[in-house]
Amino acid sequence: MYKRKIENFLSLWKSNKNRKPLVIKGCRQCGKTSSVRQFASKHYKHVVYMDFHEQKDLKSLFQGALSVDYLIVAISAALPDARFVPGKTVIIFDEIQDCPQARASLKFFKLDGRFDVICTGSLLGVNGYRSEHQEGAVGSTPVGFEMIVDMYPMDFEEWLWANGIQSPVFDLLRQCFEQETPVPEAIHNRLRQLLLEYIIIGGMPEAVKTFLETRDVNQVISVQRSIIDEYKSDMVKYAAPQDRSRIRECFESIPRQLSRDNKKFTYSVVRKGGRSSEYISSLQWIEDAGIIRRCYNLSITELPLGGNAIQDCFKVYMADTGLFISMLDDGTQSDILQGQLNAYKGAIYENALADILGKMGRKLYYFQKPDSIEIDFIIRYKGTCTPVECKAKTGNAKSLKTLLRHPEKYHVSHAIKLGDYNVGRSDALLTLPFYMAFLLNEI
Repeated sequence: MYKRKIENFLSLWKSNKNRKPLVIKGCRQCGKTSSVRQFASKHYKHVVYMDFHEQKDLKSLFQGALSVDYLIVAISAALPDARFVPGKTVIIFDEIQDCPQARASLKFFKLDGRFDVICTGSLLGVNGYRSEHQEGAVGSTPVGFEMIVDMYPMDFEEWLWANGIQSPVFDLLRQCFEQETPVPEAIHNRLRQLLLEYIIIGGMPEAVKTFLETRDVNQVISVQRSIIDEYKSDMVKYAAPQDRSRIRECFESIPRQLSRDNKKFTYSVVRKGGRSSEYISSLQWIEDAGIIRRCYNLSITELPLGGNAIQDCFKVYMADTGLFISMLDDGTQSDILQGQLNAYKGAIYENALADILGKMGRKLYYFQKPDSIEIDFIIRYKGTCTPVECKAKTGNAKSLKTLLRHPEKYHVSHAIKLGDYNVGRSDALLTLPFYMAFLLNEI
């Protein structure tokens, strides 16, 4: 079991005397269940675990009364090993989207207060879509009686932990970052290699585990494509029948969308003659499932970024870089490990940065003016609007320089360029090795 950041959150949650039932949502296979079960085994004497996806018969326990006293009797009858001791028992509802009435019961567990409850859900974002379009989805969200937190696949920092990178190395990186001094060559080269591996492996724990145990990229690809197949299966299971084919078409178009010079998501790329009215809800379904992230174009490079986003002009990136690479041609992994990231019109670099920024909890924005300026990402950094470009070593960052030459027009005073080089600065342009992107967390 690898160290995950959710562990710190769970510890803080448990230390809160007024804690509510916790709902951890995230895409399938991102490590929710294993993290919760490991935490529960360390911090509680008794763990009552219920998986509504695998143990479908357990859903019937919630069809009657939802009082805690009744549920204790019903659950203990169904699970003879369950022990309910006030203050020492945690109840885990896994894949709670498959049992909406169990989620409705969280209100009663909060009011009762004797037992902690932790829930996980892979498709909670699309549950409202399912309730609206499908029969059999009952129950209500217990607004005010639960705490919701997002969990993502392993991020780059967690990947470094899994690869044995220790605290002194992180301290040195932060020092070089803050003082704008080069990273020592040996450490620099090691982190460059780990970045390339992360781009093709990504953060799905099973893919990470397979790679670290076998170093066999082909086995990793098999794991990743199995996850992709599971996503497609969810599209059939959870989406309304009339929308299933359109959701899958949207999803399978992502590599084609990112292979274009102008990577703006275009519905006609999904299907010739396709229109927004046909596919907009299908794309939303995939986003709500945590599989993709949208990156919105800005009308102006100025804070607040969300207020200046153009809602119908966006790019779409896979939420996990490894899954994206697995959707490309065989052999792409080998090219990347050899440092050839400029293929696919920069999409590999861009999706990797979208992965890193997105797993930091940042919403994604870019800036593009036809035939003039194109900035890969715009972030709020240290209270300012900051352009961020991910370029190869030979990239000249023409668009960044244009913005910096006209601060009165574009409202930016500094910019960041990430790529295959060490730390450096040229006037208002800070250059950083790509592996330092995870340090851009100050807003």
